[in-house]
Amino acid sequence: MSPLSSLDAAREAVSELLAGGVRCVVVCPGSRSAPLAYALAEAEGRGHLELVVRIDERAGGFTALGAALSSGRPTAVVTTSGSAVGNLLPAVMEANHAEVPLIVLSADRPEELHGTGANQTTEQFDLFGEHVRFAVTVEAGASPSSSVRTAVSAATGVLEGVPAGPAQLNLCFREPLVPEDGWEPPLSGWDPPPVQEYAYRRPPVAALSGLEPRRTVVLAGHAAGPIAEAFAAAHGLPLLAEPSSNARFGGHAVGPYRLLLDGPPGDVIERVVLFGRPTLSRPVTALLAREGVQTALYHPRPAAWFREGRRRERLVADLDVLSEFAGRGAEGWLDAWLLAGAAAQEAVDRVIGAPGAALSGPRLAQLVWQSARGQLMLGSSNGIRDADLAAAPPTLPWARVFANRGLAGIDGTVSTATGLWLGRRVETTVFLGDVTLLHDAGGLLLGEGEAEPDLRVVVLNDAGGAIFGILEHGRVGGEPGRPGAAAAVERLFGTPHRADLRALAAAYGIRHTIVRTTAEAAAALSAPRRAGREIVEARVDRTGLRGLHARIRAAVADAVGVTS
Repeated sequence: MSPLSSLDAAREAVSELLAGGVRCVVVCPGSRSAPLAYALAEAEGRGHLELVVRIDERAGGFTALGAALSSGRPTAVVTTSGSAVGNLLPAVMEANHAEVPLIVLSADRPEELHGTGANQTTEQFDLFGEHVRFAVTVEAGASPSSSVRTAVSAATGVLEGVPAGPAQLNLCFREPLVPEDGWEPPLSGWDPPPVQEYAYRRPPVAALSGLEPRRTVVLAGHAAGPIAEAFAAAHGLPLLAEPSSNARFGGHAVGPYRLLLDGPPGDVIERVVLFGRPTLSRPVTALLAREGVQTALYHPRPAAWFREGRRRERLVADLDVLSEFAGRGAEGWLDAWLLAGAAAQEAVDRVIGAPGAALSGPRLAQLVWQSARGQLMLGSSNGIRDADLAAAPPTLPWARVFANRGLAGIDGTVSTATGLWLGRRVETTVFLGDVTLLHDAGGLLLGEGEAEPDLRVVVLNDAGGAIFGILEHGRVGGEPGRPGAAAAVERLFGTPHRADLRALAAAYGIRHTIVRTTAEAAAALSAPRRAGREIVEARVDRTGLRGLHARIRAAVADAVGVTS
């Protein structure tokens, strides 16, 4: 059999991707990857997939990751050879730990050019190491079909015992890299599917009969899903749910639960049923390690975020067995949590919403939580923790919530949010800090003719990294009489800056609004959404954040008797 031309090999690869369910591909331009670009243009011209172009590979990787997260479909990202591939590593690492079906199509030089000093030639195979479920190099001229099929199966979790996650297809191409003379792609074009609104449906979960009464809590970590809420409701148990669990709603959910774990009723917990991955707070970590507390993790399939034998929880794959472990809520147990939760929520609201109180992260998080519809992306660092602290659980979910909690990095947040919109075409909000925005400022760049998302970017701008001030570093920098320590902590962790976000927005052609008070923020976030992108910048002072959190803890302690 004669070898395939580079373009024919690329066409085969694209055909197999389509057969595997890929409907969105992010292309980062380059010469060696040109055969894939041309083949994808043909597929888009026939209406088979959506082609998205990004010049920054890191932004492209996170854009593809976001599209895969919201659509649930495998999504691919294309790069040329050389350092371009390395820029995908952060997105691949996140996809690994978050089990996202991200397929990397890295173009490469043919084997005979390796080791010769040829331009943009490096060892690309297995570049991502253990972060991918499958990696293969397809030599120039060979058919990629079987390799693509295996990669899609690995990425989507079809292979037995292998969780979903990223895969790498390293495709070698020889010249010619361009199509024949007179080439022109079809013109029918990709027609985006109808807007896919989020509709909540309660999973069918029922409690067994004759269960023992126990002081059990249901803890819903990241990506737990609505099954955690349904399980808590069926068993009469309090629900302690992180914002990105997509279980933080309903009549059993307790808002500021993490402030209730060191005193009544948290100090008499007997058992914890865990859904998803808890990532946000040290009180939760301490609860899961507490002596005398039995814990179980709902584990119906392999997970990428831990290795068996490394966590303390009993692994349970069957809901009936989990029901036996959890029992039913002891008499007065749920009421005690709901009463304490209501008192704690009122105390939090009183501190952050007091007349004359300055706009703060927790208060802005509340407003974003209440106003967001469609899809909500929460940035790592303080944004998601502010929501966890202050956002009251609604009766039913208002939005589907996302966060990059696989590795909890701040990189790629804007690009991920853009990808979320691409995946479902519903209005999307992202709440993040100024440092997180600046870290992915390149994600704001859209090429001429690229689809502009309906995206509201809410930025808490406190001119630096505020989260370190409420960690132990804030204590080091706040010790009186040690100006050198304060200066070092501010420089190394506070990372102050003078970036002009209004000018940044203008440079990318994005609408921009500045708010400085709670009233201004509430008005901006309740205003009707307009098509396209907007940045709502909330300018706040981070110097008093450590004191604010101390006042919140004290107010809750006074309200419910929790040790502050």
